[in-house]
Amino acid sequence: MPRREKVVKRITPPDPKYRSVTLQQFINKLMLRGKKSTTERFVYRAFDIIESRTGRSPLDVFDQAVRNVTPLVEVRPRRVGGATYQVPMEIPSGRRQSLALRWLVRFSRERRGPSMAIKLAEELIDAADGQGASIRRRDETHRMAEANKAFSHYRW
Repeated sequence: MPRREKVVKRITPPDPKYRSVTLQQFINKLMLRGKKSTTERFVYRAFDIIESRTGRSPLDVFDQAVRNVTPLVEVRPRRVGGATYQVPMEIPSGRRQSLALRWLVRFSRERRGPSMAIKLAEELIDAADGQGASIRRRDETHRMAEANKAFSHYRW
């Protein structure tokens, strides 16, 4: 990070099919070894599976899943007088979305299933319904922050 100048945030262009910036960021997070076309194929197949299983718009299911997984607070370590405290802090909006997308990618990869498109579709459907591993991760993060609320006066 530069000390003098402000870091210029690059704008992510929307994805070609649904014109959603959030979906393009998700595709970029899911991508391995620069293979964007392969990743787009996975995501669009997952969206077809979501539409056939739920009967709803896949973009609506995706947006609902991201909203449900997005954390509000997290704990950050703070060193005070030789002791390290886990201090609960509110998360800035950019990091919130980044964490939500990262968790969705991680837990869809960890799922058991025949193809990435199916695993991705199942994780997104579960997250939109308020269940699944990514929702558990968000709840765990919120519980940690709640448990360490006593250290919130160490906030900086």
